[in-house]
Amino acid sequence: MATLPPAAPALPLDELLPRVRACTLCAPFLPLGPRPVFQAGAGARILIASQAPGRKVHASGVPFDDASGERLRDWLQLPSEVFYDARRVAIVPMGFCYPGKTASGDAPPRPECAPTWRAPLLARMPDIALTVAVGQYAIGWHLPGSRGRPLAETVRTSAAADRRVIALPHPSPRNNGWLKHNPWFEAEWLPTVRERVARALAGGG
Repeated sequence: MATLPPAAPALPLDELLPRVRACTLCAPFLPLGPRPVFQAGAGARILIASQAPGRKVHASGVPFDDASGERLRDWLQLPSEVFYDARRVAIVPMGFCYPGKTASGDAPPRPECAPTWRAPLLARMPDIALTVAVGQYAIGWHLPGSRGRPLAETVRTSAAADRRVIALPHPSPRNNGWLKHNPWFEAEWLPTVRERVARALAGGG
């Protein structure tokens, strides 16, 4: 197991970002080498907490630059110029680099990222009004009480108006079966998600 570096010093965000982008902590475990892909801004109102970059995103260096991203932007009703505006939207995955493949799909995010860089980044974005947790790894981090519960139940209960975290299934085409068997998600839940996103961007909670 890799040895974790010391906790990030108390640097302002603009000085911390280049350190994160230069990280090579997990290099021995990454099949394509390190390339942290994320987006963060001190004034961001929305945090998209995702899983880890896929191969296409690793190649481009742009978060959600793939079919999953197209679906996610549609779900949230966020045009690209808003989605990729770090002053408004932060995109901070559980793992910042492409972790490789397993027999069933992409490997889990590397565990070193979250304690080493993710927590310090989030601490420097105090204006986050709404977190959109995408997929099981991000949901487990931001809604720890959901672990072991069915995804559908977690997504439904995160609709409560007082929740600052809402849960979404991963928008990957691999989840088409789940979406087909849960038609309420698009018919009933997405309008609520879009309203919460718009309110957060406008300065509400």
